[in-house]
Amino acid sequence: MWYAIIGHDTADSLDKRMAARPAHLARLQALQDEGRLLLAGPFPAVDAIDPGAAGYSGSLIVAEFASLQAAREWAASDPYVATGVYAQTTVQPFKKVLPA
Repeated sequence: MWYAIIGHDTADSLDKRMAARPAHLARLQALQDEGRLLLAGPFPAVDAIDPGAAGYSGSLIVAEFASLQAAREWAASDPYVATGVYAQTTVQPFKKVLPA
């Protein structure tokens, strides 16, 4: 089943985010290589594709896991959690409808 993982950044997280980004992306790449990643990306803190120094307010990942518990465990072990980029994460089931 698909699960939405939403990470909410701490204030002034940009430097931490950039430092942990390679490890974070490696985990996402592994999901993609396994065919389990639907989409992933950050929320710019301002209305711009490149928010510059404003940074990001969080991230969204939609990926396939065997269970809600497995998705929660994966999210809890993310480098953005370990390095304090995310102040909070939420994980919930996601039903993809479109595009078909």
